[in-house]
Amino acid sequence: MRFLMKRMGVYAVCFSLVLTGCVTNQGGAGTAGAGGPNVGPQLSSIFDKTGEAVVDPGKPKLDIVVPVFDPGLSENAEDYKEEGVWPELRRAEANRFAVKLKEALEDTGAFGAVRVVPDQTATGDLYVLGKILESNGEDVEIQVEVTDITGDNWFTRTFDHTVDPGFHKNPRNEGRDPYDPVFAEAANRIALELEDYEVADLETIQHVTELRFGSNFTEEAFAEHLDATGRTVELVSFPSEADPMLRRTRAVRVRDQLFVDGLQEHYRTFSANMQDSYLVWQEQSLLELEARSEANEKAAGQAALGVLAIGLSVLAIMAGARSSSSAGATAATTGAIVGGVVGAKLLTDSFQTSEEAKVHRDALEELGQSIDIDLAPRVIAFQKETVELTGTAKEQFAQWREFLQKIFEQEKTPQVQL
Repeated sequence: MRFLMKRMGVYAVCFSLVLTGCVTNQGGAGTAGAGGPNVGPQLSSIFDKTGEAVVDPGKPKLDIVVPVFDPGLSENAEDYKEEGVWPELRRAEANRFAVKLKEALEDTGAFGAVRVVPDQTATGDLYVLGKILESNGEDVEIQVEVTDITGDNWFTRTFDHTVDPGFHKNPRNEGRDPYDPVFAEAANRIALELEDYEVADLETIQHVTELRFGSNFTEEAFAEHLDATGRTVELVSFPSEADPMLRRTRAVRVRDQLFVDGLQEHYRTFSANMQDSYLVWQEQSLLELEARSEANEKAAGQAALGVLAIGLSVLAIMAGARSSSSAGATAATTGAIVGGVVGAKLLTDSFQTSEEAKVHRDALEELGQSIDIDLAPRVIAFQKETVELTGTAKEQFAQWREFLQKIFEQEKTPQVQL
């Protein structure tokens, strides 16, 4: 509708220029380009890394944490329809997009374990935080922020992709996600960033990861090794490999990794379960958007003709008013009436055609409400200790951390073995 009104507004302005006889000047020296200044230092994006990342086998491989994406939902629920966003679908996509980015990162071969987690409180060397900016079946855009465990921000970038209109018609694409290129591009860009880090830098990040995990259970034991007074956490020293507290926290961390590895199956299953429905939604959404665009174009054209017809009737009235003969005045009046009737009819038709666009929007909304998230309770057992985890994945992860704290307290007693 906004597109239609803009088109109508343009035609109305053009017509008003005809009536008033105004003349617009074209061109002119000193006109700035739309792309920004063409003198002076250029934006950093001009020098952004490009090309396919090459894995250096001599460098340590960082473990990556990919929290479930921020779905990018507005705080005002009334804005959802206006923005073309459906909450149920976006929340499902938030999980799916994290899995897709995990898979793309694994495909680079540049990293260690890549794990999807409920939030950024999980433990890893590198954190890849994603947010959905656009997803409508035709256009997808994500924002990716990469930060390591020290708190150093590697970069924040947006990645976008437009689905080829013929994608779904190609039999070779059956079962493929048309959004895959955006995740591959983001993963490759993260892998390219490794070029700026030496072996010693990556090893330092890994050491900080171990100490920060341990500090979660016993901060005092590792306080002397970390300096957290600045913007980032600095490694001051690293305890001996024989340090008993380091060995204890490592044992607990293994269990934490096993738990998070178990979550991966949940996220993979969720993504797999929505796969068929989601691919159908993407295809239908693209078709609906194309049909809606065609409907809006038709409505805009009809509205423009209506504005023009009404405008011509105004000109007829003005001409009749200046005419010295009664015949001329009568003809002008008749032309004005006919022009007004035709214009009104065309405007009415445009709104009827816009109703077709509304049907397409309603169809998209119905498709977007068909996917939801469900997470069943889980029972975790370690030797004689068990815990039942309930609620959302985030709630279960918090309960798991509490259970880990209990395990760690038991480990403080020498007689208790993990």
